Amino acid sequence: MTSTWAKAPDFADSPARVEAVRAQTAIDLQTYLEDGLQEVECRACGTCVLVRKNSFKHTSIQWQADPAQVCPEFTSSGGRTGSQQTCPRLLNSINHAVMEGILEVRDTDA
Repeated sequence: MTSTWAKAPDFADSPARVEAVRAQTAIDLQTYLEDGLQEVECRACGTCVLVRKNSFKHTSIQWQADPAQVCPEFTSSGGRTGSQQTCPRLLNSINHAVMEGILEVRDTDA
């Protein structure tokens, strides 16, 4: 007996279920990748990124261009390193935007 394993079922025999999964995936993409993102400009170099603060400890940053091309911190080091996930000056700019009330923190209890 041959069995196949799939990470997720494809629901090929249920077109309505396929459409429901597709619709939920589109909603999830919107929720997790786009909703609540606000532009923040680095106060040191002017690079603009999209940021969402889910809590004071959790920050999501979406670069709008390759950091190695637009951020002097990464340009000078040839790109991100394992210990350096983002530019410290950009993080300071994000924290400043939070303190000034420009950037909303969604969950202030966390």
